[in-house]
Amino acid sequence: MTENSAPKPVLTARNVSIEYEVDPPVKAVRDVSLTLNRGEILGLAGESGCGKTTLAYGLNRLLKPPALMTAGEITLHDRSGEDIDIVALGTEQLRAFRWDKVSMVFQGAMNSLNPVISVKAQIFDIFDTHRPGMSRAAKTERAKELLTLVGVDTNRLTSFPHELSGGMRQRMMIAMALALDPQVMIMDEPTTALDVVVQRGIIREIMRLREKLGFAVIFITHDLPMLLEISDRIAVMLQGEIVEQGTAEEVYRNPQHDYTKRLLSSFPSLTGERGDFVRTGLQQSQEQVR
Repeated sequence: MTENSAPKPVLTARNVSIEYEVDPPVKAVRDVSLTLNRGEILGLAGESGCGKTTLAYGLNRLLKPPALMTAGEITLHDRSGEDIDIVALGTEQLRAFRWDKVSMVFQGAMNSLNPVISVKAQIFDIFDTHRPGMSRAAKTERAKELLTLVGVDTNRLTSFPHELSGGMRQRMMIAMALALDPQVMIMDEPTTALDVVVQRGIIREIMRLREKLGFAVIFITHDLPMLLEISDRIAVMLQGEIVEQGTAEEVYRNPQHDYTKRLLSSFPSLTGERGDFVRTGLQQSQEQVR
């Protein structure tokens, strides 16, 4: 996409609401509207429990009872020019849609691999489901290509998950999410359980792959400084609602909502005085208690 070209949406959500049908019902997502443009990284920030993961599952039709989408529209604007109504897809259509059009790297993804099956077998499962006519040689070649893409030695194909480091397992999950060349990848806290050095490597890898392959990313985290660094646009979520949206620069330079301002001020400056940060944090805590 050139600087002068208008952004082209790849995924649109309009007025999405999701409830947990318990007693009393919990409104986890409230009238959320988002547009993800082709090839961009949209950061979704907010505290734990604000509805980020529930929204992610809703966008990919992965909700399970008691969660229920009660309102809204979700549309994928396919490369072919067709608009796909995700909400209207039946069971078999969804089975073909997921991983092919929209893939997901789940929260705690590095523990999502099956511990008793080799990495190769788990990648082959994707091809067996979505590309049943693919030859074994072609599957092996593609699996090696995927590992090379995410910076893992192809000899690791025969490894079992317990033989891999946390960073390698996370890269394997990203490789599997890329297996069918999806147009959208939803990443739910993909680096939370990793140390900061490995986190940085994973983030660099995601940025490189986005540039190389052109997929769009919804990157979900409570780490707003990270999103400011990697995102094209940011949406801030609070109590099930999107309270602010804008470019990363706009959110950083001119935050509009009080919650966004509190998020930004909750991280210490590398150059500011320690006392000022502590006093500011204490004042905010006291205000919240009052």
